[in-house]
Amino acid sequence: MAAEQLAPEKYEEQHVHEVYEQIASHFSSTRYKPWPIVESFLHSLSPGSVGLDVGCGNGKYLAVNQDVFIIGSDRSSNLVKIAAKHEPHTAIVADTLALPHQTGRFDFAISIAVVHHFSTPERRREAVKAILGFLKEGGNALVYVWALEQKNSRRGWDEGHEQDVMVPWVMKSGKKNLNEDGSTEKTFQRYYHLYRSGELEDDIVGVGGKVVESGYEKDNWWAICQRRLQS
Repeated sequence: MAAEQLAPEKYEEQHVHEVYEQIASHFSSTRYKPWPIVESFLHSLSPGSVGLDVGCGNGKYLAVNQDVFIIGSDRSSNLVKIAAKHEPHTAIVADTLALPHQTGRFDFAISIAVVHHFSTPERRREAVKAILGFLKEGGNALVYVWALEQKNSRRGWDEGHEQDVMVPWVMKSGKKNLNEDGSTEKTFQRYYHLYRSGELEDDIVGVGGKVVESGYEKDNWWAICQRRLQS
């Protein structure tokens, strides 16, 4: 993986952001069922809580718990247009590393399958630090990333495999919209960093956070974490 040949921002623009802009509608049609632990986390929140969904995609988590209010954000304007339909919640186009929110103001945050799209260790930690920074004292953030250890999945990755990979997304266009080569399929390549066991927790602690709980679910590592306050 030659992420270092381009500036990280340019690399992610080409291999993450531009891809999701093009596949947004198709991607959204496959993303409708909440993951169990995310759903459980959202339902555990106190009524009236206000939080963030950082990298909200099509907004499928915005309306899971009608008793909380969520501000979603995503780099893809096409995905945000879909997410914005989940009223009364809202969604904005924004970069995870430059969110327009005040620090220390939110009761909770979620960031599901987002941080692994940052192409350097420093930027992944910066993303985790940014998410934690928006939390009030005692507020929890739930972060999900793809796991390296998923030998039982169709992808077959496992310990010892390359952690920085390109993952294809195949989109069928139909016979009325043929590609230039006459095919009805187009493949997009998305960059992912596959997290090894313990790496997410290390990133959280490394930026001054505190891990409350962590685990593995369906080829993903997840962690519930808090901002560690200065004594």
